[in-house]
Amino acid sequence: MKRKPLIAANWKMNKGIGESLDYFLKFKDKNIDYSQVDVLIAPPYISLYPMYKEIKANKSPIFLSSQNIYMKDEGAYTGEISAAMVKSCGATYTILGHSERREYFNETDEIVNMKLKKAISAELNIILCVGERDIEREAGVAYEVVLSQLGKSLMGVTEEEIERIAIAYEPVWAIGTGKTASSEDAEAMHNEIRKKIEILYNKTIGESIRILYGGSVKPENIRELMQKENIDGALVGGASLDVEKFCKIATFYA
Repeated sequence: MKRKPLIAANWKMNKGIGESLDYFLKFKDKNIDYSQVDVLIAPPYISLYPMYKEIKANKSPIFLSSQNIYMKDEGAYTGEISAAMVKSCGATYTILGHSERREYFNETDEIVNMKLKKAISAELNIILCVGERDIEREAGVAYEVVLSQLGKSLMGVTEEEIERIAIAYEPVWAIGTGKTASSEDAEAMHNEIRKKIEILYNKTIGESIRILYGGSVKPENIRELMQKENIDGALVGGASLDVEKFCKIATFYA
């Protein structure tokens, strides 16, 4: 089954409003065939609404995403942001379960699951991140760790609701390190994730769900990764901060 690739930029804690708008205004004029690829940008929260206004004014097909949400609708949760707030800024996606959230902010699979359900209730689409640490890969339990994260994060998610979700496999040891899983290793994990989705749901959903790779993705390795049958796109960190590099990644098909 042919799945339309999704190339997503996760800017993390980088770029203020001015820098974000300058980036978009440069990127929107790049020669990208959006019939071949979906492109998503996840800027810091402060830039969501300003970027949404520019995307709308320019009738751009770029998708806008938050980098996270909280698992409550409202309340005394200083510094947090709700799914509804994100949606009111014009975002249609959110990233959940990123390894940096799991590591630095102690997010468990159960927390990710609660956030995921809030995102679904707000009619947001989701990029759900899973991935093993280097010690887990060295111990030979990478598949068990990733598939456990996946199953726990998707607890209670229905067949209808999972249509809103893309999975991002991000080996933690490859994020921001310059190391990249070989295309063969990434494909093997993506294949296991797809089989797990088929078990949890059904073959049709398993075949249609998009599974992205993340972890030091750059122009030099995107084509090799995208040639694999089960790799349907990329969640790009550092390389997405540069307009030219991200454009090369987004036009991998050329």
